[in-house]
Amino acid sequence: MNIEFDVYKQKLNDCKPALDGLAESLNLTGLKNELERLQAMQEAPGFWDDPDKSQKIVVKAKQTESKIEKYEAMCSNWDDLVTICEMAAEEDDDSMLDELKEGYDALTAAMEACRLQTLLTGKYDRNNALMSFQAGAGGTEAQDWCQMLYRMYTRWAERSGFTYKIMDYQEGDEAGLKSASIMIEGENAYGFLKGENGVHRLVRVSPFDANARRQTSFSAIEVIPEIADESEDFEIKPEDYEMQVYRSSGAGGQKVNKTSSAVRLIHKSGIVVSCQTERSQFQNKENCLRMLRSKLIEIKEREHLATISDIKGVQQKIEWGSQIRNYVFMPYTLVKDTRTGCETSNVNGVMDGALDPFIESYLNCLATGNWVQK
Repeated sequence: MNIEFDVYKQKLNDCKPALDGLAESLNLTGLKNELERLQAMQEAPGFWDDPDKSQKIVVKAKQTESKIEKYEAMCSNWDDLVTICEMAAEEDDDSMLDELKEGYDALTAAMEACRLQTLLTGKYDRNNALMSFQAGAGGTEAQDWCQMLYRMYTRWAERSGFTYKIMDYQEGDEAGLKSASIMIEGENAYGFLKGENGVHRLVRVSPFDANARRQTSFSAIEVIPEIADESEDFEIKPEDYEMQVYRSSGAGGQKVNKTSSAVRLIHKSGIVVSCQTERSQFQNKENCLRMLRSKLIEIKEREHLATISDIKGVQQKIEWGSQIRNYVFMPYTLVKDTRTGCETSNVNGVMDGALDPFIESYLNCLATGNWVQK
């Protein structure tokens, strides 16, 4: 008999406690009770009288059911793999080995993905994420880097099953972009992306320098959760902000409307939000107010910062020494997170959206407190 079957059976037995532990981490019993409650609500008379409320209940029920089904599928896969090991031992059949290897790899990957989801326990981790991009000093170099980051995160969103909507897009003077904002939509979008907030540093040979000199560029990413209007008693008064109207310009094609419908709101705290994604000035203003409200509430809820002016005061400059991650294209290739120590030499893969190792290492460090000592 092939000894590898015994090895895999032992591996499966070793991972069973972790699989059982996930049921407790997910609060599987609580999820099943919650699903029954939501399904009962959907069957009640008059459920669709309030379409907005009922739609939220339907979405929440689907999300809850999906979590239960994913866990039950992992348990079923574990049982199937153990059966394969036992059958192969009895029949002395090596032909099942490839199926066993693939199944075991798929099971452990699913368990790790589920484990990471259990780390998303923040109040707004399940929400959509508003991601803003801001080029640092350096003109075209920094603006080109800002656009590279924009592409990196939109590619990650597509690869990860999220959708995104352009809220604002300010093109660079010659290339790239000065600033942009996108709404990344999907369950746990903010939870996965909250660790990307900060300054990102690029080192490369400049494509804009005829002498091909090495250049360092910086861009800042801000990530905040989208917060529903009814989630807080928080009012923004018209006298609290200044409204400016300007002509839309951006990513081209049909993505933005090139009329004077774009809106920029400047809050008295210094926070600025812009939107040009809709065709009407009114709709863009409403979107701006939603973004501004999310920012103000998120700031207010940071326990160690009492006022908006506090948070504005501790924002880091977009320059050397404040970066959370370095992207080196030259003289060697390396992407390294300064907080977690996670690194890879596959720069092209990262720039094409392969960010999961960095996101996972951040969540692990956040849960354990094992950050890199600077």
